[in-house]
Amino acid sequence: MSAVPASSPRTGMASSIAIVGGLFFILGFFTWLNGPLITFVQLAFQVSEIAAFLVLMVFYLSYFFLAIPASWVLRRTGMKRGLALSLVVMALGAAAFGQFATWRIFPGALASLFVLGGGMALLQTSVNPYISILGPIETAARRIALMGICNKIAGILAPLLLGSLVLHGVGDLAAEVASADPATREALLSGFAGGIRGFYLVMFVILLVAAVAVWFSPLPELQAEQANAVPAEAGAAVRTSIFQFPHLWLGVICLFLYVGVEVMAGDAIGTYGHAFGLPLDQTKFFTSFTLFAMLIGYLVGLALIPRVISQERYLAVSAVLGVLFTLGAFFSHGYVSVGFVAALGFANAMMWPAIFPLAIRGLGRFTQTGSALLVMGIAGGAIIPQLFALLKHQAPEHFQLVFAALMVPCYLYILYFALAGQRAGRAHEG
Repeated sequence: MSAVPASSPRTGMASSIAIVGGLFFILGFFTWLNGPLITFVQLAFQVSEIAAFLVLMVFYLSYFFLAIPASWVLRRTGMKRGLALSLVVMALGAAAFGQFATWRIFPGALASLFVLGGGMALLQTSVNPYISILGPIETAARRIALMGICNKIAGILAPLLLGSLVLHGVGDLAAEVASADPATREALLSGFAGGIRGFYLVMFVILLVAAVAVWFSPLPELQAEQANAVPAEAGAAVRTSIFQFPHLWLGVICLFLYVGVEVMAGDAIGTYGHAFGLPLDQTKFFTSFTLFAMLIGYLVGLALIPRVISQERYLAVSAVLGVLFTLGAFFSHGYVSVGFVAALGFANAMMWPAIFPLAIRGLGRFTQTGSALLVMGIAGGAIIPQLFALLKHQAPEHFQLVFAALMVPCYLYILYFALAGQRAGRAHEG
């Protein structure tokens, strides 16, 4: 069932999709800054690789802790005002990170990323169900694929901009810092860290302008309980608890594992490449390769779903590709192995667009809570990459085995969800 009234003009739907696409662009930009931020943090704060991976852990754990509170906020504000509020919170987090990074106060920078992630948790909790129910739930994967294109174009740009404007010459600087006396080292690091303040100040202004634009935009206020309910004759009326939707809970696990493998392929690829001895001035751009592969994957998915293949079946195919590309990375070396990791972007592309609508399908008045639980699953981006960093530190010569041992089981579970898990408890729907 479509959430937009039948009388709504097609231009209204198009403008709503365009506005939401802009929000997904913002999400993508800040999400995929984390990869090159690991390089920045490790040098600017002079911390270990494991400590630098706290960038991912803090950022993605904010989703886990703040998604449910975000759903409470959205019940009071509504989806549209919640979207605007989320951008304001993100703006505050961005401004704070730029300042603490300039001061080289690591705990303050991490706390700022937690705030930034909290704003994104609020945005994710509202914008994903919003685009899912803006039209028929059966074609939600196509709309989310369009959003993914906006997201990944931003993701391609983010590391390129940060790499060019802030991380330019980072390899030479790292070598210079390593050989400098203490006073010179501090001067070099302070100058390097200070270069990120202007970047985040611009982001602060853009986010505030976007918040005002969304507040006064023509976006319709959607009611999830009307747009995403299973018809009463199908038996949905007897469901009185979120725990009566097993496909949702299986979807939460699936999304947790999916975000973990997505972040591994996107944000950890630089660390993976550097483990082969590849130079920092090259590895800082590797995230863009993964995101370019994801962009291609979105375009393919957009062309095929649902005309040629269902979103469930495409999810299964994507999971199989994930296993194959991971094994390709394991059995190769150097740039070829990195190429297989980047190719995981293609396999991952249509996973979120398929998992999210399949998991919230038929939740009705529980849609907002279910969406919040799914957003909590984004914490997989904190846990799985951190496990990689810890295990890689214990056995650096076997980092490819560690990578494969973490990735393959995740893709196998995603395959299970595509084939069977997403149908759990929904057999009566036909």
